[in-house]
Amino acid sequence: MDGLFEIPGAGHPAPGSVSGSGSGTPSAGSLGTNTHASAPLAVRMRPRTIDELVGQQQLRAAGSPLRRLIEGDQSMSLLLWGPPGTGKTTIAAIVSQQTRRRFVEVSAVAAGVKEVRAAIDGARAELARGGQETVLFVDEVHRFTKAQQDALLPGVENRWVTLIAATTENPFFSVISPLLSRSLLLRLQSLTDDDVAEVIDQALTDERGLAGETALDEEARAHLVRLAGGDARRALTYLEAAAGAAASNGLDTIDLATAETAVDQAAVRYDRQGDQHYDVISAFIKSIRGSDADAALHYLARMIEAGEDPRFIARRLVVSASEDIGLADPTALTTAVAAAQAVQLIGLPEARLNLAQATIALAVAPKSNAVITAIDAAQADVRAGRIGAVPPHLRDGHYAAAKLGHNSGAPKPYVYSHDAPYGIAEQQYAPDELQDAEYYKPTALGAEAGIRERWERVRRIVRGRG
Repeated sequence: MDGLFEIPGAGHPAPGSVSGSGSGTPSAGSLGTNTHASAPLAVRMRPRTIDELVGQQQLRAAGSPLRRLIEGDQSMSLLLWGPPGTGKTTIAAIVSQQTRRRFVEVSAVAAGVKEVRAAIDGARAELARGGQETVLFVDEVHRFTKAQQDALLPGVENRWVTLIAATTENPFFSVISPLLSRSLLLRLQSLTDDDVAEVIDQALTDERGLAGETALDEEARAHLVRLAGGDARRALTYLEAAAGAAASNGLDTIDLATAETAVDQAAVRYDRQGDQHYDVISAFIKSIRGSDADAALHYLARMIEAGEDPRFIARRLVVSASEDIGLADPTALTTAVAAAQAVQLIGLPEARLNLAQATIALAVAPKSNAVITAIDAAQADVRAGRIGAVPPHLRDGHYAAAKLGHNSGAPKPYVYSHDAPYGIAEQQYAPDELQDAEYYKPTALGAEAGIRERWERVRRIVRGRG
């Protein structure tokens, strides 16, 4: 059947293997346990048990839903949400192997409703004749139409299959509610640099990997970790390419030059914990502040290529939108926040477009630092003790102390602003000590020029100056 990939024997223990109580052992012939020598390194090194999984500590912890599902051999459908290379396919294979279930994969790109129903009918028929239960793995489930996702529901509701659906997009937007409500949602996180380094180190020594035949120097290792960007599959693909390049050159150690040549990408000198981290982000923000979009894009590219956390970049853009632009372009903050949300939703590499759009928008926007100077001045007064009592007519009159007279005897009644001309009432809002304070001083740049003109008129009315 087009769009279907099935391993009927996945999950059967190999002859002579030892079965654990309830959890089973991975077998020869199971997915990822007895791959041929020419299979890609990332396939050969696929973890066989939950304990071999690198990263995702929250999923591997004792008593976690995933561990209970595997070790308790429960029939429960899963929805795995996370960036590429974080272990979604691997988890599906582990569930299949350790619970001795058939593994059937449906391609969300190639399969239609017909293939989905055929997979479920096959699983149902297998159960009817007393055979194995089936793990039905659907990668990129967000690519399925509503009709295709609906076709999965009978198999999930009747537990004819253990559905494991994987997605890189927010399932609350891309997966139908009935399927969400019938599945356990597990969120996978990007692997840390230490996690990726551990994956690489295992592949260097493991018999399924390079079996200690090739060494890797520290600079090359750091380069591969940076390029991986939290993606274990990408890290192993690059390592395999670098090992092949080293072997063809008669080298038993992968050095930086070999790694650069093998993956056709120069090493970016960037330490996410050191000076480069702070220097480059500083240059990035100052380029935006200085309205040089080209320079800002250069520093953005350096950070992305070096594997900087895109969420860190997005946070700095959100800050810059208020610190350096403010109300000179009120849409700047909306743009920056939207970019930050896009980073969370789709991750790299696609989110580089969102970050670039926000970077350009902020760089070319009119600039004003009136927002930060205003809040800085207000906080400075508070820290200096210029606080004062809230004017009586502004105090709440509903709580217990007010009913006991706390709010009585106000020299002036509160004026409801909407009853005043233009919706602006002349009355005192600030404490007595701060009646003349002027914190927000709009510039004449961009949209803030119009705000400045209006704010000056409003302030005069409110304070009874004209």
